[in-house]
Amino acid sequence: MKERTAVIDHTRQDPWEVALAQFNIAADKLHLDPNMREILSTCQRELSVHFPVRMGNGVVKVFNGYRVQHNVTRGPAKGGIRYHPDVVLNEIKALAMWMTWKCAVVNIPYGGAKGGVACDPKQLTPQQLETLTRRYTSEISIVIGPDRDIPAPDVNTNAQVMAWMMDTYSMHRGYSVPAVVTGKPLAIGGSEGRNEATARGAVYTIIEAAKHLGMDIEGARVVVQGFGNAGMFSAKLLAELGAIVVGVSDTGGGIFSEKGIDPAKVDAYKRETGSVSGFPGTERVTNRELLELPCDILVPAAIENQIDRDNAPRIKAKIVAEAANGPTSPDADRILFERGIFLIPDILCNAGGVTVSYFEWVQDLQNLFWREATINARLKEVMVRSFSDVLNISEKHKVDMRTAAYMLAVQRVADATMIRGIYP
Repeated sequence: MKERTAVIDHTRQDPWEVALAQFNIAADKLHLDPNMREILSTCQRELSVHFPVRMGNGVVKVFNGYRVQHNVTRGPAKGGIRYHPDVVLNEIKALAMWMTWKCAVVNIPYGGAKGGVACDPKQLTPQQLETLTRRYTSEISIVIGPDRDIPAPDVNTNAQVMAWMMDTYSMHRGYSVPAVVTGKPLAIGGSEGRNEATARGAVYTIIEAAKHLGMDIEGARVVVQGFGNAGMFSAKLLAELGAIVVGVSDTGGGIFSEKGIDPAKVDAYKRETGSVSGFPGTERVTNRELLELPCDILVPAAIENQIDRDNAPRIKAKIVAEAANGPTSPDADRILFERGIFLIPDILCNAGGVTVSYFEWVQDLQNLFWREATINARLKEVMVRSFSDVLNISEKHKVDMRTAAYMLAVQRVADATMIRGIYP
């Protein structure tokens, strides 16, 4: 079968186009049946909601929100909720597809979903944020549930937002349903180790990549783009292993120090000032410049479309570990692969979050909770095994790690679809 050439508008870098291009590359390598390609390249459900929120002084604002389920063949849908001004349907569709592959590549029994509201939470009061969350939850309650679709935190959402979602859903049902969301506070059924799970999973894969390359983590120079939950914990965990963090950034800009930066002190500074920018003893850099700093390990932990065909030739890292979703374009993938840079793709690298979310869901359903040491040990087992599975495919088929991860994930979902058949 003739391979498809993915056409991407580089001026926009539409996330859905990127997701389809990545899928088609793997589908070509697998010689996927055209009918199966048609099924897996389509989202099963797309819900758009438009809801009013009282903003004070009698002003009512209508917000746009979404919940998309890409595929639920292997189990209930799973995926985060993000609050961001740039949220659009195509972004949510892409993220839902990536969640399908992410769950499949680490072999947990979920399908992929994603949700979001186009808003700037930094401009909302705590009361407005709660009202928005509760109304959005009410609107999407027709598609979510502990056995149907389980949301989780994502960009600009956290454990408190999940608590409001869980409470709203429970109020509609008339009884507590803790398993409807994951990433909750411990007091209402959250799991030990969930906060650090995405970063911890990423670091497990970085350790395995370093072993494969014969590189020592101790003394390795690290740059982290995005100092939110995943980026901050990744920096701290790598520093604990003896790595030297030389650059970090957030939406306010980046900082760099040849001598190294203490992630814990930067975290404290950000909590006090609202940004890492201006941290004493560092040079200011832009987020774009940060990606091109000299380092051994680069951790993109912010948002999509950060490494593209323009800056990929100037990336200096030996390992790029995608703690964020979709930070690298297909063109950049090819450039990095040709330059010998080892990339750990997002659907593998940051799957620690959904893996521990799965553990949380299982604990909620059983009303039986595990110790953090048990959770971390089980997470490590999943991440190390999954890295090995992807690396074996990469070496066998002589493809980059992303293509290998997609080949593994797409094949698993295709196999499940074939076995179940098409209803009716």
